[in-house]
Parts: sequence; structure tokens; C-alpha cells
Amino acid sequence: MSVEVTLDEKKTLMLIKLRKYKLIKREEKKGIINFLCEIPKEDTKVLIWCYTTPVTVGVRYIEQMSKAMKDIEAEEGLIVTRGKYTPAAKVRSVENKIELIPRIFPSFNIFTHKLVPKHEILTSKAKEEVLAKYRVKPYQLPWIKTSDPAAIAIGAKPGDILKIIRDSPTAGKYISYRYVIEG
Repeated sequence: MSVEVTLDEKKTLMLIKLRKYKLIKREEKKGIINFLCEIPKEDTKVLIWCYTTPVTVGVRYIEQMSKAMKDIEAEEGLIVTRGKYTPAAKVRSVENKIELIPRIFPSFNIFTHKLVPKHEILTSKAKEEVLAKYRVKPYQLPWIKTSDPAAIAIGAKPGDILKIIRDSPTAGKYISYRYVIEG
């Protein structure tokens, strides 16, 4: 007997892998697959809800997830659906530290494509070193929006600085930095 994995579950599993979350528990009930994960570096919990059918996520869904996060002491939440998000849900999700994954987000590893360079989030120490080296403020770096697929894939948040490593035929490796903004 084979278990069929939905497209949204594939997206969720890919996000867990790319963000290097540690999967603690997977549970399925009433059209939702719950994933409880841990962020190893930060020692925090993340609750991920993956809807198996397209639903329009409104404020009620955000409130339900926020309550579920409090019950299990999760600091962050993630919702993956093929449906849409209402404008009010988008606002409320930011207040409750719930990330809404857009339905157009790919279900495969985007970093395996030859035109997508490696992206990584700098630690606070590395961030300070880069800013001191180039004598700039974070906002003076080129920007990348949180809606960029690469930023979503690695879980970049506004205020983070990304290190982007490209292969170059002349320089070998070319490193650039981007400041993450809301968008």
C-alpha cells in the first residue's frame, strides 16, 4: 500500500529540509497535516499546518493556529495551502508570528537549478563583520524581498542579511550580500 503525498505536503517537506528544521512529530486530521518541528540552532519550536485541500485562509484560521501554537509552546507558525489568504489574515499572521507560504512556491529544491545560487542567512556576528568591512548600514546593501522564493526557502526575515554565493568563470566564487525587506 503506497501513501500518496499531496503537492502541499511536498512543499512542506521541502521547506523543512531547506530550513534545516528537525521534524519532531507529524499528525494528520480533518484535512490538515500538522508538523511540529524544532529549529536546532535557536532551540525553538515551529508548528506547520499543511492543508490537503485548497482553502481560503482567513482570520479564523490564524486565530486557531495561534491558539494551537500557545498550547504546544511553539514560537513560530507556518501555513501551506493551495488556496488564498485574505488581506486581514495576512495582517494578523504577522502579529502572531505565522508565515504564510504563497501557493506559487515550488515543491522542489530551487537551489538545485544551475541559475539559482546558494543563499544563506548570516549570523549576527558575521552580519556585524560584513557591515564593518564595507562600512555600510544594512539598508545600504542591495535589497531582497521576503517574497523572493529563495528567501522563503531559507526562512529569511526582514532585517536579515543574506550571503549569496555564485559560481563565476573568472573569479571562481563571487559573493554578494542582500538586506531582507518586507514584501
